[in-house]
Amino acid sequence: MQLTWFGHSAFRLDLPRASVLIDPFFTGNPAFEGDAAAAGAGVSHIVITHGHGDHVGDALAIAEANDAVVVTNYDLCMHLASKGLKRFEPMNTGGTVDLGPFTVTLTRADHSAGMAEAGVTVPVGSPNGAILKAPGEKTLWHMGDTDIFSDMALIAELHGVDLCICPIGDRFTMGARTAALAMTRFVKPKLAIPCHYASFPIIAADAAAFVAALQGSGVEALVPEKGKAVTV
Repeated sequence: MQLTWFGHSAFRLDLPRASVLIDPFFTGNPAFEGDAAAAGAGVSHIVITHGHGDHVGDALAIAEANDAVVVTNYDLCMHLASKGLKRFEPMNTGGTVDLGPFTVTLTRADHSAGMAEAGVTVPVGSPNGAILKAPGEKTLWHMGDTDIFSDMALIAELHGVDLCICPIGDRFTMGARTAALAMTRFVKPKLAIPCHYASFPIIAADAAAFVAALQGSGVEALVPEKGKAVTV
C-alpha cells in the first residue's frame, strides 16, 4: 500500500481496492502544499479521528465530490449529516466496521472533541484513533490526537500494529520524547510515522527530536516528504 502525508495529521492511504483519506485538513492548513480536490480525487472513504476543525477539514466537500463514505464516531457522523453528508458509517470507541476492502476499528485517544459554530463549541462525541486493516497489507494505527497511555500496549497486542502514525507536536498532544516512549514501550511497531507537527507555529517545527529518541530502539522512524507517496 502507498501512504501520502499532506502535513499536520492528514494522510492518504491507497490500498488495492480502496483509497482512504484520514483527517483531511487541507483548507487553512499552513503545512499543506497543493490542491484539496486533487489530494482527495478518487477517494472511496474518509476516516476522521475526532471532531476538531484541523481533522475534519475538507471532509464534507471531498465526500460529496467523490461519493465517498465517511467513517467516524456516531455523534460526529450525525453532526456532519446535518450539514449535508449523505454516506457515512457511524462507530464508537472499540467498535470495528467491515467496509469490504478494509476494516476500521476506533481506539481510545486522550484528547477532546468539539466543533466551533457561531462562537459556540458543539460536542461531537469522543476523540479516537483509528486502526485500518486490509487483507495482505500491514496494519496501520493512526492515533489521532492523544497523550501516552499504557493501554496502548493492549491495543497493539489485540491488533498487531505494524505501522503507527503518532502525534509529536506537544501542547495539544504528546511531545516527541513522550511519543517515542509510547512507540518503544507500548506499541512497538515496525515503523513509527510522526504527525501533528510542522504546521502551526505553536507546535513542534520538525521531527528531529522524535527521530533521535527512537535511534537504537528497534523501532524505525519514517518521516515522509509532504505530498510524496511512499510504499509501506
